[in-house]
Amino acid sequence: MSPIRRANPGVRAGLIGGASTVAVFVGLGWAITSAPGWPKVRAAFFDWHHFRESFPTIFGAFWLNVRLFLIAEVCVLLLALAVAVVRTIPGPAFMPARLLATIYTDVFRGVPTILLIYLFGFGVPPALSLERPWNSPLLWGSVALILNYGAYVAEVFRAGIRSIHPSQMAAARSLGLSQSQALRHVIVPQAVRRVIPPVLNDFVALQKDTALVAILGPLEALRQAYIYTAKTFNFTPYLGAALLFLALTIPLARTTDWLIGREERRRR
Repeated sequence: MSPIRRANPGVRAGLIGGASTVAVFVGLGWAITSAPGWPKVRAAFFDWHHFRESFPTIFGAFWLNVRLFLIAEVCVLLLALAVAVVRTIPGPAFMPARLLATIYTDVFRGVPTILLIYLFGFGVPPALSLERPWNSPLLWGSVALILNYGAYVAEVFRAGIRSIHPSQMAAARSLGLSQSQALRHVIVPQAVRRVIPPVLNDFVALQKDTALVAILGPLEALRQAYIYTAKTFNFTPYLGAALLFLALTIPLARTTDWLIGREERRRR
């Protein structure tokens, strides 16, 4: 009997999976590098000289993307939770607030992110005759991202609040808590724990979309890559910018997968 057959079934499955994965990637690599146009593609997108020359500048500009993401993340969380809570408050007296929250989520989820950035970045400062520093393209590009992702995350929070069984609210009220106290101390904490994985997925997308503010002019990673490419007519700097975004988004995506798996194991 062969060693693979005598091995533990889990080890055998791992060996077969690893071997097949290596074979597939080797085959793809051979197919790509043996294509007739590969030398031109390598020179245009994988030039080590241009990568080495441009990467320090792009890396320095990437910190603007990181700062923008961190600030926008906090603002999105606060805005989204507030909107979600408003949309779930019962009673006719809160009808105007619920209507405004619904209009907000419908509008800002329905308009493309890049269009919102154009509207806020190029439209709001001249329309309001704003002076420095309030006419900053970076400021209004950030506002557009916050409002757009706030609408998406608000729906995620609202779904989490709706997923809590009504008996939780009834039990809280029976203990003497008011509607707002029950929502704050009982319902919302449970809902937030449930929606952490999908919220992190939205933040992966938010991290990528910080590059869209480049269309307004701020010198972030994508803009710096564009400037270098315009001078050299080589696209390798875009690869450098992509690697920087991957360095943030992949760990965040894997963290999301781990949290989803942990929640599934806890429920089982």
